[in-house]
Amino acid sequence: MQDFSQLLKDKVDSIRHDWADAVAHDRQIPSAESLSQTAIEDHIDLVLVAMSQALSQIEEDDTAAVEAASISHGVLRANQGFDPTEIAQEYHLLRKVIFESIRSELLKGTAEELFRAVNVIDSVIDSAISQCFKSYVNERLQELEQVQSQLSLTVSELKRLARSNENSLATLAHELKTPLTSIIGYADLFLRQSKQEHDTSGIRKRDRDSLSSLDHIEQVLQGGRRLLRLINDALELSRYEAGKKQVIPEAIEVSELMQAVVKVIQPLVDNRKLQLKVNLEFAPKQVISDPLRLQQVLTNLLSNAVRYTETGAITLTCQELSHNRWSISIADTGIGIAPEDQLRLFVPFEQVGSFKSPDSTGLGLAIVARLVELLQGQIYLSSQLDEGSTFTVILPIEID
Repeated sequence: MQDFSQLLKDKVDSIRHDWADAVAHDRQIPSAESLSQTAIEDHIDLVLVAMSQALSQIEEDDTAAVEAASISHGVLRANQGFDPTEIAQEYHLLRKVIFESIRSELLKGTAEELFRAVNVIDSVIDSAISQCFKSYVNERLQELEQVQSQLSLTVSELKRLARSNENSLATLAHELKTPLTSIIGYADLFLRQSKQEHDTSGIRKRDRDSLSSLDHIEQVLQGGRRLLRLINDALELSRYEAGKKQVIPEAIEVSELMQAVVKVIQPLVDNRKLQLKVNLEFAPKQVISDPLRLQQVLTNLLSNAVRYTETGAITLTCQELSHNRWSISIADTGIGIAPEDQLRLFVPFEQVGSFKSPDSTGLGLAIVARLVELLQGQIYLSSQLDEGSTFTVILPIEID
């Protein structure tokens, strides 16, 4: 009777070498290309020894040895960066090399011996693959847990940095606003005093040279005001992004709030010789919302409409909708916005196409979009070039 167990033990070294060579040259196992012969062979002799024990005439099976060897092999391959298909191909090559190595001896045995040897070798390799995959998966799960833990720490650190940057931004903005407000105040005072002096006494010879200086001060004043608006808008946007903007719901008389906003905007409209039409016929009488945020939305949208309308009218319309919703529409007869530019209109610092103005910070509509979201609403835009634009805000009658 053939002792295939001893035969396999005697051939462990040659099988290991032939198998490692086959793995190194197999294109389906690219992870092995960067490994040395020793690194590829590592642990596989344990599987072969366990297999020889299983082939023993005395000890029919030794699953513990196979499991231990296969688990070590799976952990090793996980650390070496193999994927499951490469490991499966490794064991396919191992089966092939084993049978090629003992083929002549197998053919000398009886049919029963041959059948038993083939069955044991197949069973051991199948068990080895199963255990190897289990250890491989466990190793990968541990790596994922470590990555998740590292990501959690990274996210926490990023949040800390974001809070730190936000505080730095607020401090910087405050430090900028204080002297800037002073500069604007003194420039405005000097400008008004100088103009008043010229208005009352006429242009005197010694003051003619100062007229150009007044123009320069006017430019400084305008630039300072624009910079102050930019700082205020950037702070407003950063507070929203940081989640510090909160709504304070209260009952609002829609007509009163609309008229208050119109009163603020009316001088701008008159200055550009435009018409401002207000239609509240179908507006809800009362809503539950944040009056300050709502007023910000209306003021920004109406100011934009005035800024980009040369002639014609601006129309403010409110109406109650179904499903406890209501809408505010602000339509103008201005320059309009091209379709390809409309999607970028609510992005911070974007001033698209002809929708640009030296007085704009590029943050107004971005702030509006975020305020509308804060009020649990949506904002929509309908526009055509040279025909005007309509911004429509849809809000709940009562916010949560």
